[in-house]
Amino acid sequence: MNSALRNTLASLAVAGVVLPTSALAADAKNQGYLTDTGGNIVRSLGAGVCVRTSDWTPARAVAECDPDLVVKKPMAAPAPRAAPMRPKAAPMKPKAKPKAKAKPKKPAMLNITMKIELQGMPFAKAEMTADNKKEIDKFIAGLRKATKARGAVSFGAVVVTGHTDRIGSLAYNKKLSERRAVVVKDYLVKNLSVDQKLIFWEGKAFKEPIPVTKFCDNKMKRKQLIECLAPNRRVTVEVVGRAVNLKPKPKAKAKKPASKRR
Repeated sequence: MNSALRNTLASLAVAGVVLPTSALAADAKNQGYLTDTGGNIVRSLGAGVCVRTSDWTPARAVAECDPDLVVKKPMAAPAPRAAPMRPKAAPMKPKAKPKAKAKPKKPAMLNITMKIELQGMPFAKAEMTADNKKEIDKFIAGLRKATKARGAVSFGAVVVTGHTDRIGSLAYNKKLSERRAVVVKDYLVKNLSVDQKLIFWEGKAFKEPIPVTKFCDNKMKRKQLIECLAPNRRVTVEVVGRAVNLKPKPKAKAKKPASKRR
């Protein structure tokens, strides 16, 4: 009897009497548990626990004593049964898809921009001359004609900008240019019937002079200088909107076949 077995038996004598069990016989090669002469694994009397030897390792565990340490082999899934052969059905003819209804074509829209510049307003005044009124009336008539011809013109914005000549201070001319813009804005609201929310106005004073007036010398006599700078005393009106494009797209010309030479 080796020393390991002798130590195990000594510990069992101190703990209590050990009894053999009628459990399943252990593998003859498995030296992890103490067995009796019949090959049965020995269990302790009190707890009924299998008595392990000093050579015991988790790899030598058996299901009878340490079921939690034994890896269970998964059961093989039953082989799938072959489905019974069914007679092949005749191929179904694809149903004809209903023709989609043609959507009505939306009219092509065109961005439009119309602009006018009313020059030669009276010096140091915020009012239009008779010629200015004729020009703006003609401008309004053109807008109405476009609206009538195209069915409807939607105005996106109307920008009115007032300007002055360079005579006087910047603060004075700033207020004067704003008053001129308001005069023209009110005239458009009254005669064009456009919503005031769509009209934007401002005054630029003499910050954007017309290029030709650079030749007006300040050494001129005052009356002569005022007359020379007249183009700068102006109000510009710019209308931006959208309208139906009435011009049809040009059709592509068919190419003539090249004549064969004989």
